[in-house]
Amino acid sequence: MKRIAPTISLIIPAYNEELYIASCLEYALKNGKGAVSEIIVVDNNSKDATADIAKSFENVRVIHEKEPGVTKARQSGYLASKGELVAFMDADCRMPEGWAEKILKEFEYDPKLACLSGPYVFYDASVWQNFLSSLYWRCLGMPGYFLTGYMALGGNMVLRRNVLEKMGGFNTSIIFYGDDTDTARRAKAFGKSIFKLGFVMNSSCRRLKKQGVASTLFSYIINFLSQAFFRRSAGKKGYTEFR
Repeated sequence: MKRIAPTISLIIPAYNEELYIASCLEYALKNGKGAVSEIIVVDNNSKDATADIAKSFENVRVIHEKEPGVTKARQSGYLASKGELVAFMDADCRMPEGWAEKILKEFEYDPKLACLSGPYVFYDASVWQNFLSSLYWRCLGMPGYFLTGYMALGGNMVLRRNVLEKMGGFNTSIIFYGDDTDTARRAKAFGKSIFKLGFVMNSSCRRLKKQGVASTLFSYIINFLSQAFFRRSAGKKGYTEFR
């Protein structure tokens, strides 16, 4: 008897993303076709045309979360979704070809897999910026992952629904930095939390350009360590401040 592949719900939190959301959805619809069963955009009280643009796409559902915060948006998207696997990407990401198929392969291969994540490659960055990012993941990120046994990026993350249910969903008290590490750590209590360098998401490097490469990577390191050792984030800024 042929096995039925698990269904994938794709959740995309969005706050004032009118410049990016159309491209994000075009790539998601094109490269997720046949594997992603539903796409949900969570409009996090945007003041621009984000919701209207998202609504113009067929087979895309838009829901609204008035309370600010990426964790609140992810929680709302998860609760509104139906898939056995709940995938997350950011509104400035572009789903690469084969991304959804990798999800199905990894979760079908390992029934104990609870959370899957991987790094970004920046489609609008210089060769030098992408080189530094790659160096970070290989020299700092992966050793941290092997040390703790968990790691995730919120814009390139997939969890089993039953794991999210056992976790009680997302920790909505976290404002921005460290939320993905918190999610990966709590998911590990119910299975494997795997970070793979080959599971890549294409993303904008706007945050690198705004904050600087060194400052951005430093913030990720500090908040990863803070979550790993103290179970809390070091950063206080909200994700709306990085748009």
